[in-house]
Amino acid sequence: MILNYDVIVIGGGHAGCEAATAAANMGARTCLVTMDMNKIAQMSCNPAVGGIAKGQIVREIDALGGQMGLVTDATAIQFRMLNRSKGPAVWSPRAQCDRGKFIWKWRSVLDGTENLDIWQDQADELLVESASDGLAIRKQVIGIKTIWGCELRAKTVIVTAGTFLNGLLHIGRKMVAGGRIAEPAVPHFTESITRHGIRSARMKTGTPVRIDKRSVHFEDMERQDGENGYYKFSYLGEARPLEQLPCWVCYTNEEVHKTLLSGLADSPLYNGQIKSIGPRYCPSIETKLVTFPDRPQHLLFLEPEGTDTNEMYLNGFSSSLPMDVQIEALKKIPALRDIKVYRPGYAIEYDFFDPTQLKHSLESKIIDGLFFAGQVNGTTGYEEAGGQGTITGINAALKAGSVGCCATATNGTPTFELKRDEAYIGVLIDDLVTKGVDEPYRMFTSRAEYRILLRQDDADARLTEKAYQLGIAKTDRYEWWLQKKQAIAEIEEFCRTYAIKPKVVNGALEAMGSTPLVYGCKLEDLVARPELNFEKLYTIVPALLERIEQLSNRKEEIAEAAEIHIKYKGYIERERMVAEKMHRLENIKIKGKFDYPNLSAISTEARQKLEKIQPETLAQASRIPGVSPSDINAMLVLLGR
Repeated sequence: MILNYDVIVIGGGHAGCEAATAAANMGARTCLVTMDMNKIAQMSCNPAVGGIAKGQIVREIDALGGQMGLVTDATAIQFRMLNRSKGPAVWSPRAQCDRGKFIWKWRSVLDGTENLDIWQDQADELLVESASDGLAIRKQVIGIKTIWGCELRAKTVIVTAGTFLNGLLHIGRKMVAGGRIAEPAVPHFTESITRHGIRSARMKTGTPVRIDKRSVHFEDMERQDGENGYYKFSYLGEARPLEQLPCWVCYTNEEVHKTLLSGLADSPLYNGQIKSIGPRYCPSIETKLVTFPDRPQHLLFLEPEGTDTNEMYLNGFSSSLPMDVQIEALKKIPALRDIKVYRPGYAIEYDFFDPTQLKHSLESKIIDGLFFAGQVNGTTGYEEAGGQGTITGINAALKAGSVGCCATATNGTPTFELKRDEAYIGVLIDDLVTKGVDEPYRMFTSRAEYRILLRQDDADARLTEKAYQLGIAKTDRYEWWLQKKQAIAEIEEFCRTYAIKPKVVNGALEAMGSTPLVYGCKLEDLVARPELNFEKLYTIVPALLERIEQLSNRKEEIAEAAEIHIKYKGYIERERMVAEKMHRLENIKIKGKFDYPNLSAISTEARQKLEKIQPETLAQASRIPGVSPSDINAMLVLLGR
């Protein structure tokens, strides 16, 4: 049987779901191929969305018309805004979700998306044809063949296979092929890709034990409740309709460590069983003990998996030690002395493809029409996967000839790409394709040089108009952004023009520890003071509160956005100027203009890296490790600049 589409998406995880809905919403006839329709967008590890920098990515996905924010808000059972003690540039939303409801909410989204079919099957072979353009042989993807013999043909194919490609599970010395626990691995498919010259390698990740909450002594743990404010992920929809549940905190101890270390000889991480690259920022408990031998305890979070289940997730206790060692060690923690578990922690090795083989659209440089997103690009995390999925879905639809275009590549093919000063997603993709990965890539705010431009509160300001032009953001989202944009401008204008008299406010200012006024000023001058904010000013400038109360919708969100604009105006403008200077290098195209192996004016390392990655612009070249500022200057001179 042969089925024909515009776009095929392989894998029903977070990257695949975002890719499929993005492509379909742009009008492309799309097919999502998944091994199990009952595990759509499965949260393989922690049932949580967001976190430091990851929360910003989710808001960007939402601003682009994606679904992760909406699904998270609908299934959240605890919400926190992280980093509130710091500046708004690094505030990051995070939500614990109901794992089961998250899956079924996503399934309902897919079922309700026009132009989108779901095919339950397993990809077995990538179908590629070769054609000569007179100068070289060009390879073009034409579809896939499944293990059941079905051929799915399409103009573009997106691979989002997560950890399933030749996946291998480890618990102690026991090894079982699998993509997740109790789910089969996907053999052969990697080989059907690499035979065309695309490089692959292996990575490793892991997950902790799952615990029956009925066996936990919560009286010996510290309770950690979430926040009940107005914050959420999506700029649309309602926030947190489900019951909100607490998380719990406990610690390991010396007895726990002694037991864990006794099993180290059987740990696949240390007995030579696992040789692939693991995540530095989410280490196993045994790695923590080896790396920090003098630390007497390690922090653990016991987190709920849902409102209707006894299953709980022990954050901080990722392990692949033998199961009896894991359980024995956990019983040395007072709150877990009578512990019962559903399954132990395990490690998994899987195939990924070197992301420097991709364009910034996440299309392969080797096979036309083939896109990669998610863990197959060497990343880790649902959010990083979802961001890549959104971009590949857009670009695959554009490549397939769907309506809409935001940028045009040099060969005339429409593409949608985000710069480093436009989105964390832009930072993520630029890091992947220009720097590559030597460990599972995780996003942090420190990776972005324009953090104050990439705040979680203004993702809609940066991206929604772009998404509306593409057709992925619908009218309701665009109209809400226009209303919000106007409301923010009106609040800012009110603060710019409202006069403040010293005798009216000085007493209150002194009481708040703020310097009294000598002369009159405008309200925005008070807002700009670090020790003051809108909430404090409401008491001494009632007109400000009255003005905000006139807003008909999302008052807190609009007020916060206006306050941040006023308070950080100088910093925002300065960072924008720096970004504009970098754009000059982005506009200097160098693809095909240099014979790098014979370019004696630059270092040997730079020649090797540039020849391998083939950057499109001078700015991309400047971000490649091993390419120095002097190399960039030499290239500028050679270009006649």
